[in-house]
Formats: sequence, C-alpha cells, structure tokens
Amino acid sequence: MNLILLGPPGAGKGTQSVLLEKHFGIPQISTGDILRAAVKASTPMGVKAKSFMDAGNLVPDEVVVGIVRERLQESDCANGFILDGFPRTVPQADALNESLVQLSRELDAVVSLQVDIHALVERLTGRRTCKECGKGYHVTFDPPAADGTCSACGGELVQRDDDHEETIRRRMQAYHQQTAPLEEYYRLAGLLLTVDGMSGIEDVQQTILTGLQAS
Repeated sequence: MNLILLGPPGAGKGTQSVLLEKHFGIPQISTGDILRAAVKASTPMGVKAKSFMDAGNLVPDEVVVGIVRERLQESDCANGFILDGFPRTVPQADALNESLVQLSRELDAVVSLQVDIHALVERLTGRRTCKECGKGYHVTFDPPAADGTCSACGGELVQRDDDHEETIRRRMQAYHQQTAPLEEYYRLAGLLLTVDGMSGIEDVQQTILTGLQAS
C-alpha cells in the first residue's frame, strides 16, 4: 500500500500516519526526518542538502525528492510506504511521479484530511506543553488538574510560538496557497480520498481504512 497523507497543520496527519503504519506494517515517511537522517548518513542527496543548509538556503525540490527516492528504495518500503505531508506543491508531485515511475512503483491513494479552519485554530491555540517533561495538554479537551501546571511533574505549562493564532492563520494561508491545489491534482488522477478530519481519531482511521478498501 503506497499512500500520501495531505492536510493542513494540526489536521492529524502524524497521528493517522502512525496508526496506518501499524495497520499495514509499512513505514511512515516524514520529509523532515529523512532529510536529517540523509544529512547525518552523508548519502549522496544528503551531502547535496547539507551544502544548501550550511549556506542558509532552502533545500531545492529536486534534492528533497531525491532524498525521498533514496528512502523509498530501502528494504522496509518493499511492501509500501506512507508519505506524511509530502509532496507540498504540484511541482513536487510531478517530480515524485517521475521518481515512482523510475522505481516501478505507483500510488494507491492520496488521503486528504478535511478540517474546519475555525475549529482547527481552536484546537491548536488550546495546546499546552510542560517545560519540564514535555507532556502535552489542551485547555478544553485535555486540561491539567490545575491551570498552568503539569499534572505529571508539576512543571510550568507553556504555549508554543507556532500555536499562537496569528502564526496558525499564516500557516493555514500558506498551506492553501501551496498545497491545497494538490487535491485537484490527485482528484484528476483518480487517487484522492477525502476524509473528515474533525471526527474522533478512531473514527477518522476507520473512515480511511474503509475508503482504501473501496478504492
């Protein structure tokens, strides 16, 4: 099973990727993780990526796609993979398709988690993290026993900079400008599976699995 998961920040891509990874026995692939791993291992593409990073520049698409291609050739991807949040743009999708053709692989489905932006902002702005142990809370859905204090270790709870409303709305705008067009791209390819990402975690997972079985 070869999958891509799409969705804006906070839509639950990471959570659903982990569940799908367990269900199908295939690896979740995050471009951030494999980029760091490729640089650390000094793979051919990792060396190229490091040259851009050391210069303070963004890693270009062709290098990112090259690192993804390197990862897809590892043994644990023999039975499939889950690309979490990649590709982000139509040009990246085109480049990924070319790589898959060269590897004699093809996508089975692209799962797009649909969310209500206002509800998503509430979900993200309510997140709090303990400065001491890192345990996460939510002021509405999973509050600590005492306001501002970690129930596990008593540490101070803080809001991450990227969980402030202004930051979240900027990230949403960037997502819709760059990544949302991928929905139409994959819809035309007959691969898109849209899922309500605002349901409970188990409900979302079951909807994904049912949709994959029907595709």
